[in-house]
Amino acid sequence: MASRPKRRAVGSGVPQHPGGPAVRAEEEEEDSVEDEDEDEEDSDEDEDEDDESVDEEVNVEFEAYSISDKDHDGIKKLLQQLFLKAPVNTAELTDLLIQQNHIGSVIKGTQCAEQIKELILSSCEKNCGKSLVEQLDTLLNDNSKPVGFLLSERFINVPPQIALPMHQQLQKELAEAHKTNKPCGKCYFYLLISKTFVEAGKNSKKKGSNQEEKEELMFANAEEGFFYEKAILKFSYSVQEESDTRLGGRWSFDDVPMKPLRTVMLIPGDRMNEIMDRLKEHLSV
Repeated sequence: MASRPKRRAVGSGVPQHPGGPAVRAEEEEEDSVEDEDEDEEDSDEDEDEDDESVDEEVNVEFEAYSISDKDHDGIKKLLQQLFLKAPVNTAELTDLLIQQNHIGSVIKGTQCAEQIKELILSSCEKNCGKSLVEQLDTLLNDNSKPVGFLLSERFINVPPQIALPMHQQLQKELAEAHKTNKPCGKCYFYLLISKTFVEAGKNSKKKGSNQEEKEELMFANAEEGFFYEKAILKFSYSVQEESDTRLGGRWSFDDVPMKPLRTVMLIPGDRMNEIMDRLKEHLSV
């Protein structure tokens, strides 16, 4: 507090002479400090009241809009929380998502698409057997059966219930695009990269096996567990060296140590209706 009068005296630009005026200025400063202390006490009381009400339920309404240029920074940030430090051009991917004028874009041959493919295949080679790697490589490079890249990202404080109408709307737009022969209207498979976690010290699977124990996986987006159940191909890889935060964004000494992963899934397009039914069953408000 002693520094405040000095800062204000300098900022006033008025020369101070010895005598009464200087004393009055100091008195005014003391009064000001006292007032500020009272304000701080009131602020502390307000914060205490806020802390007491954290358990209250709050109803929030969400309204969806089509992607536009003004969403660029937000979309890029969501993509960065998915890919972390992976060599994927999230800026280019963001631009492609914004440029779409119906539902999806054909991104074959673009740098970011090739980077995503390379990331997935290289991660598969490091964590899976040869047969699974060959199967994945064949499916991703089969031009007769397009693979759609399904992105479903949100911030940690957004509830999973928002996923149901978003996925339902996406399926409607895909169906409409298919009727009008627009790109991405017909996808034989959907590729989903999900943020997942396991307890530190546990492995989600053994290399060479295509079987993972779902009960060991925790999904950051809980609804993606239903996509996992219907996937014909799935594997996980660690991103522990790329991330220093856990699911909630903060570490606590009481928390069970968690290992961050990315779980890759390939879901047949004809199973999406079953997944939508499961989402409706568990996420309907």
